[in-house]
Amino acid sequence: MAHALRQTRQNGFTLIELLVAITIMALMAVLSWRGLDGMTRAQTQTSQRADEVLTLQAGLAQWKFDLDSLTQTPQVTSLDWDGRVLRLTRRTVPASDGLVVVAWTRRNDGGGQWLRWQSPPVRNLAGWTDAWMQATRWAQNASTIDRALEVAVVPLEDWQIFYFRSDAWTNPLSSEGSRAVAAPAVPASGAAGVPVAAAQTAVPEGIRLVLTLPARQATGGKITLDWVRPTLGGDKS
Repeated sequence: MAHALRQTRQNGFTLIELLVAITIMALMAVLSWRGLDGMTRAQTQTSQRADEVLTLQAGLAQWKFDLDSLTQTPQVTSLDWDGRVLRLTRRTVPASDGLVVVAWTRRNDGGGQWLRWQSPPVRNLAGWTDAWMQATRWAQNASTIDRALEVAVVPLEDWQIFYFRSDAWTNPLSSEGSRAVAAPAVPASGAAGVPVAAAQTAVPEGIRLVLTLPARQATGGKITLDWVRPTLGGDKS
């Protein structure tokens, strides 16, 4: 019988052995959890960065599309940059719906945001004038109604705009950039039902956009996008 008891003790585990085994299992569980947590965090960061890149690409594509759709006629002001906001008049899609006023600016909300604003379609000079002035008010002191028409594109530390004129990139606010083109004699009501304005600023041959994105962004740093007026013989932006 004593031999049987000794045999039983030899086949079992001591308390120390059980504690060591439990400790090892707990350590393995902690390491496994940290590994899974690290993988989850990495996946979340990758997804977030991918979303940031896609959002930026969508914003730049919209910028290019707005410029491609400029209404380059003597009927309304096509393009204007005052150092704070870029306003432009462009065709709607479909074009038969009239015209819209689009504005781009940077607002110091939460470190800076690149914003886009668009008016409802307009079909007469009074509607266009109101929308044109509203775009300026939106950039300076946006009301609740104005903000309802804006879209936040990406966080932005700074931005610059240059016009390509006379074979060089120049400051849009220089005297050459404000050159006005007189409107030819045409009927009082032009295309899309918009009456003729007196003059408009000449659309430059190209526009350079320089964005400074926060370092925390997936594409942090400076990004430069050049747009070439399609009527020069092909879109080369």
